[in-house]
Amino acid sequence: MSPAPFGAIARVPTTHASKYLQQLCKHWQHNLKVEFTPEHGTVTFPKDARGATWAGDALVTFDAGAAALTVRIEASSAEHVEAMKGVVARHLDRFAFREAPLGFDWSAG
Repeated sequence: MSPAPFGAIARVPTTHASKYLQQLCKHWQHNLKVEFTPEHGTVTFPKDARGATWAGDALVTFDAGAAALTVRIEASSAEHVEAMKGVVARHLDRFAFREAPLGFDWSAG
């Protein structure tokens, strides 16, 4: 996948960043291209995932720190980025149900 022209980044406050990173990556590895360690993960969402018709793939990168999970999204359009923000937030809140809703302070990335 070539670098996408649109992106967003969020620092999500949590002391369980590594746990959530691993849960998300394990969840998505069943049907998506995923690579991860306890500190870093990448998930590629194909442009046609679940019937979508985006111009290109989306790449979501997770970095776990002691106090936060940093999430970066790279996608084919601003609309694609917005859609991926929702996908990531919904899934992360599901795994972090004791802390949900988590704060996503998105900025251009």
